Amino acid sequence: MTELTKLTLAAALDGLKAKEFSSREITQQFVDAIEGARTLNAYVVETPEKALAMADASDAKLAKGEGGKLEGAPLGIKDLYCTKGVRTTACSNILGEFTPTYESTVTQNLWDEGAVMLGKLNMDEFAMGSSNETS
Repeated sequence: MTELTKLTLAAALDGLKAKEFSSREITQQFVDAIEGARTLNAYVVETPEKALAMADASDAKLAKGEGGKLEGAPLGIKDLYCTKGVRTTACSNILGEFTPTYESTVTQNLWDEGAVMLGKLNMDEFAMGSSNETS
């Protein structure tokens, strides 16, 4: 099997639909890659347990021939978007440990189509920058 983390999104979705690999398998490879690259500071919040649970739910849908356009695809979500129950700070210390009780429209649309959340991605504070400095 190829290294699943090197697939494009389109190739990953095709492979999932063709049952060449499961959402859990591709998600686990991404979780392992994230853990092995923490020095990059790419993720400000990692959600491996949530990701694997979402992947298992996607695998169940795919087994029935069901699912959305992104079913089983693992994605990193910018920390700008509120994710219910997961710390969201727009990479600003001002927001501290803010954990929303609601889901943003953007992420809800992703979940409705079957995407799997790997965690929250680092970014310029409040997305107000162009220099790619990180929090």
